[in-house]
Amino acid sequence: MDNIFLALLVFISSLGSALLVQIMNRKKVLDTDDEKEERDGREGRQHLDDASVLEARAKAKEIIIEAKSAALKTRSEAEEEARRIKDNSVELEKKLAVQKAQIEGKERDIENKVRSLKQAKEILDKKQEDIESFYSKQQEELQKISNLTKDEAKQMLLNTVDKELAEEKGRRIREIEEDIKKNSEKLSQEILVSAMRFAATDYIVEYTTSKVKLPDDEMKGRIIGKEGRNIRTFEELTGVDLDLDSSPGDVIISSFDPVRREIARASLEKLITDGRIQPAHIEEVVEKTKSEVEHIMYKEGDNLSHKLGAYNLPKDLVQMLGRFKYRFSYGQNMIEHTLEETRLGVAIAHELNANVDVVRLGCLFHDIGKVVTDDEGTHIQLGVDLLRKYKVSEDVINCVAEHHEDRPFSSIESAIVNLADHISGARPGARSEDYEAYVQRLKDLEAAALSFDGVEKAYAVSAGREVRIFVSPERVDDASTAYLAREIAKKIELEQTYPGVVKVTVIRETRVTETAK
Repeated sequence: MDNIFLALLVFISSLGSALLVQIMNRKKVLDTDDEKEERDGREGRQHLDDASVLEARAKAKEIIIEAKSAALKTRSEAEEEARRIKDNSVELEKKLAVQKAQIEGKERDIENKVRSLKQAKEILDKKQEDIESFYSKQQEELQKISNLTKDEAKQMLLNTVDKELAEEKGRRIREIEEDIKKNSEKLSQEILVSAMRFAATDYIVEYTTSKVKLPDDEMKGRIIGKEGRNIRTFEELTGVDLDLDSSPGDVIISSFDPVRREIARASLEKLITDGRIQPAHIEEVVEKTKSEVEHIMYKEGDNLSHKLGAYNLPKDLVQMLGRFKYRFSYGQNMIEHTLEETRLGVAIAHELNANVDVVRLGCLFHDIGKVVTDDEGTHIQLGVDLLRKYKVSEDVINCVAEHHEDRPFSSIESAIVNLADHISGARPGARSEDYEAYVQRLKDLEAAALSFDGVEKAYAVSAGREVRIFVSPERVDDASTAYLAREIAKKIELEQTYPGVVKVTVIRETRVTETAK
């Protein structure tokens, strides 16, 4: 700090000297330029020079004073900062000393604890040795008293425990079996009733019609067109057959594919309403209707999947499920049947602790083969092939393959799907058919029974769900009755189509009549 102050003083002194030299040089220049004027106004200039010198000296003093003040202020601040740093250092040293003392105290405590633990371990080791020694002596004493070795005593104890456990296990098994026999029938009834309660739906039987009403007879000729061009174009584009002669005032649409039939019906109604029936317009209307029906089917399939809690299904499978909207079996709509069956199956699966997801998908896809029209085969095989194509779980595929008992059940889930399908399809009011088909089906059942030798009478009862057969007791004995019932049931199963199941009951009786006179 002193060096800074001295340097500042030297700078100020040199500045004053420089000012004096400048003033003297100015004076000499003035004297040289105009000596005459200098002499004439010497007194005035002398006075002026003296004033400049005084002013410079005054300024130099002011600068010196300000420099001294700044130097003093800087020195004071530096001294204050030095004192603060020194105080902080002292405080830090005190804290370090305290922490060092605490650490040393903890080290001493840890050392004391380690010594205590070592002593405790030595004591425990000694006690353990004493216990082992005592245990060995006790074993030796017991062997001497019982005349048995350690292995012999152990085996004797195990044999006693095994005998007691076997008796207890047998008793518990008998109790459980008796309890199961007592409650199984009641429990199964409760499960089925509960499941059917979950499956209750506001069911309305839908009827599809293959008829389109004609506004007048003239429209029939416009549909046929010149040389049959219009009707031929329509049938080629839709894949259906049109019958304009069987029913007056109606057009009957026939096709094995319900989707094609629906597209043809909707397209024909649009053409009749529009009035323009010509090949080009027919093609345009049919294509537009196909797109609309495809959209409707996908929406129906998506709605069905979401109602049943089946998500992330392949789009093609969802589209196939939408075909259920136009598919009927004995008047029972496939969407309603699938919805009802799946709710039944899921409820039963919950009660029996089965795999609910497998049952849900098994019920959802069990009849999907019925809407596969591109290949030949049973609806079961077509459904199995379709599901394998989209890599559906093998457990679900087994449920589909076994839901008509074509092969033995491989799991409880398959049995549940089969049971739910029977309940949904065979319950009263689930399916309907026209009177002519109903009567014909009953006649076919009776004819199948009457075709066997020894059958006298056959009656189809319970809406065709049972056939009661009376045989001649002279021609059919008791041993042949069971065989006859089995053969009649097999004939009905192979040759006829019917909803649910048909029960075959063969009745054989001998009557002896006497007259009292």
